[in-house]
Amino acid sequence: QVQLAESGGGLVQPGGSLRLSCAASGSIIKINAMGWFRQSPGKQRELVAIITTDGKTIYADSVKGRFTISRDNAKNTVYLQMDSLKPEDTAVYYCHAPGVVTTVTRPYGRDYWGKGTLVTVSS
Repeated sequence: QVQLAESGGGLVQPGGSLRLSCAASGSIIKINAMGWFRQSPGKQRELVAIITTDGKTIYADSVKGRFTISRDNAKNTVYLQMDSLKPEDTAVYYCHAPGVVTTVTRPYGRDYWGKGTLVTVSS
């Protein structure tokens, strides 16, 4: 079993910054990409950013130039630095780790999600 523990959400004014963290723990053999999704009330969950093991990144158009995803492979942790936040960034942010191989699932991988952390951008 794998746990994804998110932290760093909260209330911030427009134009402000927040940094989200997500640490993966458990009987992990291999984690491939890690990423962040978000979901606003009445909307579908959408990709925010994803990063591969070797540092390749993909961003949603709506956050390019404002958000930066990074990871510490040694700590199985992914970060999301969010700058120039806008009210439309308000959402629950979920950490995602697809295809994680564990001592139980090997050689196969399984997808895991965190419980989510709320980000509210409001004055």
